Amino acid sequence: MNSHDLTGRVAVVTGGASGIGRAAVEQLARTGASVVIADLDEVAAKDAAQQVVDPDLALAVHCDVADADSVQSAVDSAVDTFGRLDILVANAGITHLPTPALDLDEEQFARVFDVNVKGVWLCARAAVPAMRAGGAGGSIVITGSVMGERTRRGFSAYAPSKAAANHLARTLAIELAPDIRVNAVAPVATDTPMLPSFLGPDDPAAARERFIAGIPLGRLATPADIAEGIVFLASDAARFITGSVLPVDGGRAL
Repeated sequence: MNSHDLTGRVAVVTGGASGIGRAAVEQLARTGASVVIADLDEVAAKDAAQQVVDPDLALAVHCDVADADSVQSAVDSAVDTFGRLDILVANAGITHLPTPALDLDEEQFARVFDVNVKGVWLCARAAVPAMRAGGAGGSIVITGSVMGERTRRGFSAYAPSKAAANHLARTLAIELAPDIRVNAVAPVATDTPMLPSFLGPDDPAAARERFIAGIPLGRLATPADIAEGIVFLASDAARFITGSVLPVDGGRAL
């Protein structure tokens, strides 16, 4: 039996229209899962749904993870369309340009925590009853960050928010065991549309090279690199793993 075969499972992926989320959608679909692509950008989500192996097993929905009703609607759509929910990939996240802590805008600080922390909690809160109703438990994978373990200057909202997301995975793992596993992936800077925000506006090419120089494996992560970790943690290959934060960082955190 292929422990990565997810045929018959149903997954909700937040932020699934681009970057890491879209790569996770594609890989989950290739393993046989039905996938709900939940994203603020419903047009991009619909495009992603059309690109998977079997578009009949993909559903695009609008979702603001910081809004409880929007999150519940996405979970309800998964159950209404596919009959169950087995996997939640709580991936949606935002960042900010490198900014000294005392100069960061209060509303921006709050929005980062609303999406990166409250959003994960709201998604778990909505998904768990649906998972348990199916009788087979489930798996939650949170997209945290290596910056949640090792911070950088200028990210006084983003880095603590990802530390909270990493720790939330551990807390939920204790509370939801034994029937639901909860883990996180901790990516290094990944070549996605968010990357320019991490590099900053001043000579991004030079910033990119400096960042790569700090990664022992000598390159940035790709969305597919992170998605591989997500699918592993979601699958039966990780059936005895819960409460882990898996670095997918090329050795950056060493």
